[in-house]
Amino acid sequence: MSIAHGWSEKPVQVFPCLTAVSPEEWRESEPFIRRFSAKSRIFYRDDAAAYGMFLISGTARITVIGENGSESVINLLTAGEICSLLVLSGLSGREYPGELTAETDVDVLFVRKSSFMRWVQEHEPIRATVFGGLLDGMLRMVERTQQRQTQPLDNRLARVLLRMKAEERSAIRITHQKLAEEVGSVREVVTRALARFQKEGWIETGRGTVRILQRKMLEEQFGDLVTEESGVS
Repeated sequence: MSIAHGWSEKPVQVFPCLTAVSPEEWRESEPFIRRFSAKSRIFYRDDAAAYGMFLISGTARITVIGENGSESVINLLTAGEICSLLVLSGLSGREYPGELTAETDVDVLFVRKSSFMRWVQEHEPIRATVFGGLLDGMLRMVERTQQRQTQPLDNRLARVLLRMKAEERSAIRITHQKLAEEVGSVREVVTRALARFQKEGWIETGRGTVRILQRKMLEEQFGDLVTEESGVS
């Protein structure tokens, strides 16, 4: 099937399951691809009522907004994955409880929500991809929760910084508050940890930025816990 109708074949390359969709179904879904720069919001709660989405390239993070307005990062998405919260909220008829933010520059395929949910129900390859991704996502959520309960803050902070540095070309553009949300802590505690890292000469902090000066020292200090997630071998 030619899914593109004059535009990129990239969606099928990343999501082979989309070959199950007929040309007519594809046209009815009103698909479009949009690029988002790093740190920008991809998906708000209101968008979930109108669209389904497929992450074509890059990395994004799923956050949940608490009753007090605070954000908690519950999972990361990489290219070829679908947001589990989006699927579950659609199947249950409930409001999407989170937001999706680009961790790196990303390309996202959007389709009509009604088409997205129908594909999940009617096409086995898409259903297998979606629910396989749901299982993987849930396992990662459990792993992140366990890490926050068992790993020291310095380890979690080093893990996040090294992962972000692998995706940033220069200084990491992030506030202390956002780092705190990433590691499941509060801003004051993260600020003190960053000060310790800077005193050791591992990093340099600026207004809204963190620059890693001694990557190897961070990796040696915190071991495989950071290199596994950051993708460093």
